[in-house]
Amino acid sequence: MQKLIPTLSFLLFILSCSNPEKKTTSTIDFTTTFEKSQGTQTPSYTEVIAYYQNLANTFPEINIREIGATDSGNPLHMVTLDPNGEFNFDKIRSNNRILLINNGIHPGESDGIDATMLLFRDIAQKKIKAPKNTTLVTIPIYNIGGALNRNSGTRTNQNGPIAYGFRGNARNYDLNRDFIKNDTKNAQTFAKLFHLVQPDVFIDNHVSNGADYQYTLTHLFTQHNKLGGALGNYLHQEMHPQLEAALVNKKWDITPYVNVWGTTPEKGWTQFMDSPRYSTGYTTLWNTLGMMVETHMLKPYKKRVEGTYELMKSMIEIIEKDGTKITKLREKAFSDVVTQENYTVQWKLDTTKITTFDFKGYEGNFIESKITGAKRLKYDQKKPFTKKVKYKNYFKSAVNIKVPKAYIIPQGWWTIKELLKRNNIEFKVLEQDSTITVETYHVKDYNSRNTPYEGHYLHYNTQVKTSKEEITFTKGDMVILTHQKGFRYLIETLEPQAPDSFFNWNFFDTILQQKEGFSPYVWEDKANELLSQNNELRIKFQKKKKDTAFANNWYAQLDWLHKQSEHYEKAHLRYPVYRIPK
Repeated sequence: MQKLIPTLSFLLFILSCSNPEKKTTSTIDFTTTFEKSQGTQTPSYTEVIAYYQNLANTFPEINIREIGATDSGNPLHMVTLDPNGEFNFDKIRSNNRILLINNGIHPGESDGIDATMLLFRDIAQKKIKAPKNTTLVTIPIYNIGGALNRNSGTRTNQNGPIAYGFRGNARNYDLNRDFIKNDTKNAQTFAKLFHLVQPDVFIDNHVSNGADYQYTLTHLFTQHNKLGGALGNYLHQEMHPQLEAALVNKKWDITPYVNVWGTTPEKGWTQFMDSPRYSTGYTTLWNTLGMMVETHMLKPYKKRVEGTYELMKSMIEIIEKDGTKITKLREKAFSDVVTQENYTVQWKLDTTKITTFDFKGYEGNFIESKITGAKRLKYDQKKPFTKKVKYKNYFKSAVNIKVPKAYIIPQGWWTIKELLKRNNIEFKVLEQDSTITVETYHVKDYNSRNTPYEGHYLHYNTQVKTSKEEITFTKGDMVILTHQKGFRYLIETLEPQAPDSFFNWNFFDTILQQKEGFSPYVWEDKANELLSQNNELRIKFQKKKKDTAFANNWYAQLDWLHKQSEHYEKAHLRYPVYRIPK
């Protein structure tokens, strides 16, 4: 039998975890790996967790706890810094606003990991002013499997640190595409943490790809029209400008995330639309004010970490100042949204509204490639410029649905039930078999990706037709009222036309395959008998045959007739989530 000998550092880590309540006057050196390396290195996963454990053992206002499993086999940790040393979130919410900071979703983008370690330490050691009415919560490293897959090469475009984690998690999922579909244990545990914490504001720390420009910091707030109402207006008109102004005052220029690929940014760009597969798109479903920090990949690592640190400090200052307003706006958003008669499930760019601002870039030209001979983009950092650019950051409704009073889902779709439970969705089950008149969707058309995307062949451009049916549901089927806190989540997942609906993520693909068919030599005679007995059908069939392609395809004719008969199965293309109208 092979004996496993733990390393000294691992033993020290275990010992430090064994007394979570003990607070000591410590001589521990809280200088981080980032600082010791003069801004060139980031710590390993075990070093990060040990660091926070030591902080928690030393400072009574800091707590670390395990929340749940991840695909790596390691637990997801949550670290809380509360000015009053209160770690019961029901009590915290009665007095404070909560800022949730997510780090290491892409562990190669480690800026936030280091910046948050510095932030928690500096507040605890009173090196910077501690917030009075804001509780900070951080996930030290979300993608633990990726962090353990440490290397120095996969971030081809990035200027430091020396070694870092990998983008894919332990099962090679990109976790910033998994929030709504919940394929990974990471995402399932995040949902548990998110609903425990119920943050007012959410920050997800990243590093950008794309164009070259002068800024170290860029921001990507959740799309304000999508958030909607007074809360969306506050995000767009107050929080966003305040953050930019605060950072400029600190000599940290910042610009909206430069959503430009393969060309230069002078002509402007369109705001990235964060659907619920992304972290901020998911957190927005519960009216949390969300933003991503995107530092620029080519700037020195030290500068990127310092910029992320200052941005988080500035956001805390805004929350301290506007905390009461944020609380009231979020409460109003929860009460207003459930009264909506209509809800937008697809958005399109509003070309009538454009934001113009001064952008600090570098001149770029297309020159001949020495490798391929084709034209390649080359930026000249010796030629900086400031130019007016057009930023298209307004969207309008493209597809609206009428909000139902409730949804009914047959109990056989237990995978959907599990997703709803993870997200604190309230539902009841039928206590007896019941016949109910419902609105039914039939899938009219859809497209699918030709290549796999995050473990799925994602559908898009989904179209449905609606009919009313009287259906008998059985004891145990789920009835889900829309008038609840998870309103947005329900609409975005259960309406098949929504980009990140459960239908589009392939959770209902079995309805797309016809299970029963016909043998042509048998059906030919039955179809002929059907036409002889149904004059209306015979007329429709003759009109249909005016289509040359249809007329020249004998099988298509038999199939069409089969679909008009009682033999055609009802389940084919019938979406198994039913709507009870208001």
